Amino acid sequence: MSSHQVRDISRCTITPQRTTESPQTPERCQLTSWDLSMLSVQYIQKGLLFYTPSSLKHPSNPTVHLLKKSLSQALLHFSPLAGRLKIHHSSSPSSSSSSSSSSSSSMYVFIECNDAGAEFIHAAADVTVSDILDPIDVPQIVKSFFSLNGALNYDGHSIPLLAVHVTELIDGVFIGCSMNHSVVDGTSFWHFFNMWSEIARRGGEGSDCISAPPVLQRWFGDLDPSLVRLPFSEADEFIERFTTPVLRERIFHFSAESIARLKAKANEECNSNRISSFQALCAHVWRSVTRARKLSPDETTTCKLLIGNRTRLQPPLSPFYFGNCVHYVDTTSTAIQLLSHDLGWAAWLAHQSVATQTDATVRGTLDAWVKVPFVLQEGNVDKWGVYFTSSPRFNMYGNDFGWGRPVAVHCGGANKFDGKVTSYPGSGGGGSVDLEICLFPEFMNALESDDEFMDAVSHS
Repeated sequence: MSSHQVRDISRCTITPQRTTESPQTPERCQLTSWDLSMLSVQYIQKGLLFYTPSSLKHPSNPTVHLLKKSLSQALLHFSPLAGRLKIHHSSSPSSSSSSSSSSSSSMYVFIECNDAGAEFIHAAADVTVSDILDPIDVPQIVKSFFSLNGALNYDGHSIPLLAVHVTELIDGVFIGCSMNHSVVDGTSFWHFFNMWSEIARRGGEGSDCISAPPVLQRWFGDLDPSLVRLPFSEADEFIERFTTPVLRERIFHFSAESIARLKAKANEECNSNRISSFQALCAHVWRSVTRARKLSPDETTTCKLLIGNRTRLQPPLSPFYFGNCVHYVDTTSTAIQLLSHDLGWAAWLAHQSVATQTDATVRGTLDAWVKVPFVLQEGNVDKWGVYFTSSPRFNMYGNDFGWGRPVAVHCGGANKFDGKVTSYPGSGGGGSVDLEICLFPEFMNALESDDEFMDAVSHS
């Protein structure tokens, strides 16, 4: 299926339509260290597939009109998404002991909440829902259901922070969102999606009140926000464009029963009851991918879990805190250690890594960043790492725009590399989990031939 099958019908900019009753909006939102570290990463791209609502077949297309209207109303509450990034440069005296005068440059980045608006694209494609769901691998055309492909978060000073791409299929509709990852993490991404669908489900009425308003004030912990800056004078000092390699991308389904068996096995093998279902599943995938890669015995491999920090802080942040509040936790082993031990050994390593992430540890990541600021680079990922992102706890299938629940969740082509694993709640619910695994073709072929891995995969 060629991406050329997707054709644009219309493009426009959606801005918040403010009234005297509209929520108050800040003039600017400064970015935290967690936000700034994402500037050289690509946008979050996630979308939902639905069967065609009857209203979409109407000549005047009231469904697209409703999506535009409700998006405008949602932006009243999530005003940073209608803004643009702003970059200010400053100089301060150097700490050098040299007698000559010198200065060091720094970069102050914030969101200007100027209502510049979000991009909205209405498109069409001559494919069916089954064309998307039936193939073993994720069809390449799915990447064309998203806007701002290849854009980095830093580009948000000149392009929208949010782009919505609504693609009509022969018997369905796909709503794809590309959202700046320096503005949101996965929790905030789906919070916005949930509130947008809530407004649409009400027919776009009563948008002055939503069930879970976002908390827009950025959190800096004990730090002075003025210290949270980038020690650069030019963007090319920390921005690196990333070209996605040729990968196979496949979604594997794990039933609640299969995950329960993995959890029980892991806990029994390490004589514990503390291994979580997701930790057991991640350990299973980590070991399986390492086998598929056929690493030399002394090669180092890392299981990297992107964990949320809102509930780890004391006091905890609101679940509706809007921004990034995540960081990676690493679990490292040599290939021979990982594969010569059982599932419980690997799961216990992952559990211990997560368990150490206390309030003090999380705050420590902020302090450490200020001392040694860094910006993540897609091109510098661990060669033999397995990166687990997103979460099966996110409310993806609750996004009912007024015509029922989605039938599938997909992500675009952004931030894809060998070893990337994206977690979704299972489409069937009930505690099942779907994992989109990205691997080089030879590694994916080996994974599919791995009986131990595939025995845990649901084929229904």
